Formats: sequence, structure tokens, C-alpha cells
Amino acid sequence: MLNERAQQLLKVLIDRYERDGEPVGSRVLARDSGMNLSPATIRNVMSDLEEAGFVASPHTSAGRVPTVQGYRFFIDSLLQVQPLGSPQIESLRQELRLEVNTADLLTHASSLLSGLTCMAGVVTLPRPEQQALRHIEFLPLSANRVLVILVINEQEVQNRIIHTERDYSPAELQQAANFLTSLLAGKTIRQVRQQLIEEMRQTRENMNNMMIEAVDIAGQIFSPEEEAGQDSFVVAGETNLMQFRELCDVEHLRHLFEAFNQKRDLLHLLDQAMCAEGVQIFIGEESGYQVLDNCSIVTAPYTVESRAVGMLGVIGPTRMAYERVIPIVDATAKILGASLNPNN
Repeated sequence: MLNERAQQLLKVLIDRYERDGEPVGSRVLARDSGMNLSPATIRNVMSDLEEAGFVASPHTSAGRVPTVQGYRFFIDSLLQVQPLGSPQIESLRQELRLEVNTADLLTHASSLLSGLTCMAGVVTLPRPEQQALRHIEFLPLSANRVLVILVINEQEVQNRIIHTERDYSPAELQQAANFLTSLLAGKTIRQVRQQLIEEMRQTRENMNNMMIEAVDIAGQIFSPEEEAGQDSFVVAGETNLMQFRELCDVEHLRHLFEAFNQKRDLLHLLDQAMCAEGVQIFIGEESGYQVLDNCSIVTAPYTVESRAVGMLGVIGPTRMAYERVIPIVDATAKILGASLNPNN
């Protein structure tokens, strides 16, 4: 446990380091803290904090910077979050009104997080098991191609183009669409793939040709490969990270941007956060991924009908303004979930 004096000096050091990004010396702490302490006394407190693992000296100068352990103590024990005001909440609601499809809304939410924090915003797409199919339409195109129109969760419209083995007339496609809609409406995408493609193919002897061909088309639409080909999350504002001294090393940025592009590790980290309620914060090495050692990620789940269906968050340096970023992430997640709720 830290005494009150050590806690206050740690808080002042973190506040100053957040603003300047430079190691903080004893004289600066003496001036900024407003405490009647000599530089020598402050140096002794800093030595104790360093020995306890809360601060570190990056080089031989007297200045110190907070460690991951120091940030964790600060967030868990000292942080005073600044709630968003009513005008800010209403502005977010206006920005996240569902006037477009879900994919566009999530992309906009990612850009909004980036713009509000001047860091990188990330939003995962709703998990397939939470996407309920409502309606299917087929439109014939040239060269054995068919445009598939899927209505998901009452609000989202997805378009896909598939290739068929033969040309289908508009009447045949309408009949197939009616059959599949009556059969699959209300089921999740995962249920569609499992029950339709697996179970129905075992009962082909009880189907007529139209049903068999409709099932074959559905197999192409809802295949695991089709699902895997879709982006799992969207990121906006990656280049904002270049403004921070600790992240602007070219080699470090290259690895960081590769992590954004490959998505696997970031998605695994966000999936971990899905298991918890409310805002989650991963500081530096807490993420478990070396490329994020100099970054912090503030995340929150967004829910539809009381179920967490996705995550959103902000990625930035460990010296981010947590007191400001946390309420932005929290409020955006709640408003995004409300916009996606079909009952609203």
C-alpha cells in the first residue's frame, strides 16, 4: 500500500507524463504537486516508488516515468473519471442513429471513437450467432451469377454475389427464395449453416429438384469460407498513433500496423474482453502481445437485447488520458447497442 503522499506524487507524475511524454523530475513534481516538500524529500519518495515497481528511470537522468504497475494502481485506485455531459451524450446519439446498414454504422462508430480521442478506434462486427436471418431475395445477373440480398436482424441488409452451375430464371429464383425464407427465417446464421446445410443434405430423398437446388445455393451463401472472408472488426485512425513519441519508431509502427491488418491477435484480445462486463483496460504488457507493449486498449461490449454481441474500444499509448477516454468508450458502447436494438 502507498501512503497518501506517495499516491499524490504518483498521480501528479502520471498527469504530467501524459501531457508531455517526457520523464518527470523532482523539481517539476515539487512545483506541480502543490505540496510543501523539498526536492530531496520527493526524490526519496520516487526512490521508494521505483523500488516498489510503480515508476522507472528510462535513462540516467533524474526523471521517471510510470510503469504498467504504476498505471494499474492509478486506474484502480486514484483515477477520477470525467463523465460525459448531456450535450456530449446527445451528440453521440445523433451520430449513431441507425440510418444505414449495420456495417456502415460500425465503421462510423470506429471513426467516431478515433476522432473523439485522437487515437485508433476499433469495433468488432456482431458475432454470427447473434445475427438472425429475416428474409432472402435472389436477383439474376449475367454469366451464371446471382445477387443475394439478406435481411439480418430486421435492420441490416447484406448483399453477396454467388456463382451458380446454371442460369436460373427470375421465377425459379423467386421460388427458391420463398422456400428458404419460410424455412430459415428467425434462425441465426450459425443455426442456418448447421441445421440447413448439415441436416437437410441428409434428407435429399424427400426433396424435389427445386428444394435441392435451393439448399445448394444456401450452402454457398452460408459456407464457413464465406463467413471467414468477412472482416471481423474495423479500425480507424491508425495513423493517429504516429503523433506519440513512444510509438513513432518506424519499425514499431510497421509491426503495429501488421497486427491491425492480420487482426487475429487483436480479435483474440477483444474476445477475452467479451467475457467481462463494462469497461476493460489492458495496459502495455497486460495484453499478452509484445507489439502492444507500449499501448493501452480501453474496451467495452455493446449489447443487443441484453446480450453482448460485439466489442469496441480505443487503442493508444499507455500515457493516454484515461479519465477522458473511459467515459467516451463506455457511452459509445451503450449508445451503439441501443441503435442496433430492433426493439428501439
